Amino acid sequence: MGLRGSRVGGSCLAERLSHYLPLTAREEDALSTLEQGERTYRRGAVVTREHGKGRDLFIVRKGWLYSCLLLGNGSRQIMRLHFPGDLIGLSALAFGRSADSTVAVTDVVLCSFEKDRLGQLFVDHPRIGALLLNLTVAERAALADRLASVGRTSARARVGSLICEIFARMRVMEGAGTDRFSIPLTQEDIGDATGLTAVHVNRMMRALVDDGLIERSGNSVRLLREERLAEEAGFVDRFARIDTSWLPPPR
Repeated sequence: MGLRGSRVGGSCLAERLSHYLPLTAREEDALSTLEQGERTYRRGAVVTREHGKGRDLFIVRKGWLYSCLLLGNGSRQIMRLHFPGDLIGLSALAFGRSADSTVAVTDVVLCSFEKDRLGQLFVDHPRIGALLLNLTVAERAALADRLASVGRTSARARVGSLICEIFARMRVMEGAGTDRFSIPLTQEDIGDATGLTAVHVNRMMRALVDDGLIERSGNSVRLLREERLAEEAGFVDRFARIDTSWLPPPR
């Protein structure tokens, strides 16, 4: 049962999972079979619709998306951002319908597969199922952190925490040493993720630049004083490491 290198060709999901433990060749092959039949969606396209039925799950190969809820007053709350290697549509596993809408932030490439195939993957490779459960718990913890931030911290801390979260999650695929990313979110998007107006977001971003915590050039953001920003925002990185000691052995 051979092990391949840490960088996995052909499967974004396998590459993401291999950040946490080395996958066997059989596990990589099983994950690669899920990433066939690519679909391209243009920026602004709605991939899944809140309360909509669907048997398909999606793996992100390229681009950014967000999941959001539409509120009774016509506004929206962005709950989660999605990057390459992420799995989209898991709420339909529990409810049979999507619990939120998923919208493309940029042009995106997704690979779709029927959810029955995920069940078979868990039967054939229970370690992969356990690892995906671990990551789902980590994502829920990160969401709880952000909701607490929205409810109990300053506007500056909310924006700073979101920036730290984006960097933490992007580094899983891009490498721990990366200090600059292009963030294609509008100020309205950031506001809908943090409970702020676009004007307030703009003020907070400028304040972070003026205080030397970040550097901005268009959509490009560079972290200059990451530890201070994380401390000020009360950010906890839920994605760098997770406990895999309890996972079953690979098959």
